[in-house]
Amino acid sequence: MSDIPASSLASRSGMGAALRQDSALRHATGEARFTDDLPVPPGTLHAALVLSPVAHGVLAPLDPAPARAVAGVVAVLGPRDIPGRNDISPSGKAAERLFAEEHVEHWGQPLALVVATTRDAALAGAAALRPEITPLPPLLSIEAALEAGALLMPPQVIARGDWDTALAQSPIQLQEEFRCGGQEHFYLEGQIALAIPGEDGEVTLHSSTQHPTEVQHIAARVLGCDYARVTVQCRRMGGGFGGKESNASWVAAAAALAARATGRPVKLRLSRKVDMAATGKRHPFLYRWRAGCDATGRILALDALMAADGGHSLDLSGGVLFRAITHALNAYDVPALRVTGLACKTNTVSNTAFRGFGGPQGALLMEDVFFSVARATGLSVDEVRERNFAGGPNGAETPYGQALEGDLIRRVWAEAKQEAGWEARRAEIDAFNASHPTLRRGLGGFVLAFGISFGIMAMNQAGALVHVYTDGSIRLNHGGTEMGQGLFIKVAQVVAEVFGVEVERIRITGTSTAEVPNTSPTAASTGSDLNGWAAHAAASTIRARMAEVAARRWGAAPEEITFAQGRVTAGNHSMEFGELAQLCWAERVSLSATGYYKTPEIHWDPVAMRGRPFFYFSYGAAIADVLVDTLTGEHRVLRADLVQDCGRSLNPAIDRGQIEGAFLQGLGWLTCEELWWDTEGKLRTLGPSTYKIPGSREMPPVLNLRLLEDAPARVNTIFRSKAVGEPPLLLATAVWNALRDALGGRKLDLPATPERVLGAVAGAALPPSR
Repeated sequence: MSDIPASSLASRSGMGAALRQDSALRHATGEARFTDDLPVPPGTLHAALVLSPVAHGVLAPLDPAPARAVAGVVAVLGPRDIPGRNDISPSGKAAERLFAEEHVEHWGQPLALVVATTRDAALAGAAALRPEITPLPPLLSIEAALEAGALLMPPQVIARGDWDTALAQSPIQLQEEFRCGGQEHFYLEGQIALAIPGEDGEVTLHSSTQHPTEVQHIAARVLGCDYARVTVQCRRMGGGFGGKESNASWVAAAAALAARATGRPVKLRLSRKVDMAATGKRHPFLYRWRAGCDATGRILALDALMAADGGHSLDLSGGVLFRAITHALNAYDVPALRVTGLACKTNTVSNTAFRGFGGPQGALLMEDVFFSVARATGLSVDEVRERNFAGGPNGAETPYGQALEGDLIRRVWAEAKQEAGWEARRAEIDAFNASHPTLRRGLGGFVLAFGISFGIMAMNQAGALVHVYTDGSIRLNHGGTEMGQGLFIKVAQVVAEVFGVEVERIRITGTSTAEVPNTSPTAASTGSDLNGWAAHAAASTIRARMAEVAARRWGAAPEEITFAQGRVTAGNHSMEFGELAQLCWAERVSLSATGYYKTPEIHWDPVAMRGRPFFYFSYGAAIADVLVDTLTGEHRVLRADLVQDCGRSLNPAIDRGQIEGAFLQGLGWLTCEELWWDTEGKLRTLGPSTYKIPGSREMPPVLNLRLLEDAPARVNTIFRSKAVGEPPLLLATAVWNALRDALGGRKLDLPATPERVLGAVAGAALPPSR
C-alpha cells in the first residue's frame, strides 16, 4: 500500500476534521435503531435462557414438562435438539458448549432455551424448570486452580538472557505478590439477537456483535449448515468493549437454533442480571515476581508469574495471555528476564475479551516492581521509572525482538509532567500532607507502550465495498462494526478524502456478512487501520477508473486529474463529481469496487516466542493527583493530565472522546468495579445496585488532555494515524500509583475500593478480588 501525501489532509470534512460520530444526533434524539428497536416480523417468538443454579456438578437430563405447561410456551430446546455441533468455542477446537451436557461448570451456565409467544411467557417457562444437579466441589480462585494444576492451556513463556544468574548476582533482590480483579463490560445495550428464518434453511441474524463473521460461523456450526446460509447484520451496538466479540456469537446461535426449530422469527434478549451471570468478564490476574536491581534503581533481572483466571473454558484466554506477557515490560527495559503466563481453570463464567485484551493487566507488573525498587533504594518511584525506560542508554528491544521508540516514550512522559506542573505539584502535595492528619494526597505517573495488531496473524486483514451512484452519492460498506467508538465516521472520512467530496455524500451502511465476507472482529484497536485502508483501496480503484474517463474527455493524462471540493479538475477543465459519475456510467465504466488490506511486516514464531507481532506501538503518559480519607478509605481523583500519541489524528474529536472514555473505564476497573462470588460460586454482583461502575463523580474535576503533536506514525498507517480505542485505558494506572503514593507506597491490590484502601492504611490483608 503506497503512502498518502500529507498535503491531502486539508479537507474540511475529510482527514483530520473534528467531526461528530455519524449517529450522535440520532443517539441524542432516540432515532438511532439498535437491535431491540428493529420492527419484528409477524409471528415473532421470544426466548429465555435456563441457567445453572450451582457452580459445579453432575447434570441429569432436564425435564421440560414444567415449562411446556406454561401458557404460551412453544418449545424447550436443549443439547439434544442441536442439529449441528454443541460447540461455541471461537476456535472450534475447544469443548465449549452452548448448553451444558452431563456436567455444569459454572453458576449461570446455560442449560436450555425456552421459546414462547411473549418474553414474559418465555421467562416464566424458564423459571418453572428445576434442573437436577449433583453438586461437586468448585474451584473458585486462581490460587486454588494453581494448587490443583488446573490450566486451560500450556504455559506461555517469554525469556531473554541468563535471568537466573542475573537475578542471583543482583546487589538488591526483591520479591512480591499482588492481584488485580476482573471487570464487567456493562455495555448499555445488553446481549441480543433476532433470528429470521428464510427459505431453504437460510437464516438472517440481526446481532449486537463486534464480530459478524464469528456469529455466522458459530450459528452455522450449531445449525449444521454452510456459512453461506447464514447472513449476519449489525448497524450499531450500544457499547461492546470486547464483551460482544465472542459472547454475542452464542447468543445469536441460540436464537438461530430456536428459529430453525420453530420455523418462526425468534428474539433473544438477555436481561442485565442474566447477561452478567452468563457472559465473560475481564480476566483477574495473580502476580508473583522476583527482581534484582542495583543501587541506582536499574532493574537487572526479573522472573515473573502472571496467572489469569480464565474461567471454566478457554474462550479467548490464549490471546489475552499473549498480550499480557508481551506487555509485561510495557515501556521499559530489563536485560534478563523470564515471564510465565498461565490461564487457570476455575468454575466461574468463561472470561473473555475486554478493552485492552490483557495489555492493561500486563502493564501493572512493572508498576509494582517500581514501588519495591524505590523502597529498597530510597529513590522515588518515578526516578526508578525514568532509569528503566526502553531506549536511550538502555536496550530498545522487547524480549520478543521488536524495538520500541525510546524518544517517544520520553517525550510523552516529559510533556505529561510539564502539563501537570510536576515539581510544583509535588511540593504542594507534600505541604498538604504535612498539615492534614487524616487526609492524604498522592501523585502518580504512568507511561504506556501499547502494541497495535491482532496476536493471531491471520486476523490482520479487512475488506470493503464502495459504490458510486450516478448522482455522485457514495455507498460505503466494510467489515468493521460501530459500537459508539466512531469507526464509521472515520472510514467515511477516508472515502470522502479519496473522492474529494464532503463526507455528507457518503452513505454509511451497516455491517453485513452478505456484503463483505470473512471479516475480522472490530477489536485490538485495529478498526480504523484495517477498514480504513480497505475502504481507501476500494475508493481508489473507482477513482482511477473515473480519472481515466475524465482524462479521455479532456485530452489529459490520468495523473493530471484532481478530485477536490466536490469537483473534478484538469487544467482549465472542470465538472462536478456527480457529472463525472454520470459520464462514467454512459461510457459503461464500473463504479463499484471491493477493497482489501492486510497488515504488512508482522510475523510471529509461537515456538521461539519471538517476532514482530505488532505493526507499531501507541505511546501515552498520565499524571494523576488523588485525595484519600484515611479514616474511611474513600478517595477521589482531583486532577489528571493525559498525553496520548494518536499519530496524525484522523478525527481529533472522536479521538479525544475515546481517550476520555477509556481513562474513565480504566479508572472504574482499578478503583470501584468489583466482581464478587460467594463461597458456593454464585456471582452476587449482578447489576448497578451491587456492581459500581464509575459515574460523574469519578471523573476528575480537572482533566487535561493533549494529543501528541507533530508525531505522525513512522510506519504506513492510514494517513499516518494511530489507534486510540484501547491504549488510553491503561493511563488510569496513574491513579493506582497516586493512591499508593498517598499511602506511603503500601501494597494495594486492585480494585482499590475504600475497603482495600482502608486495609492498606491499617496494614491488613483483604480477600482477593475476582
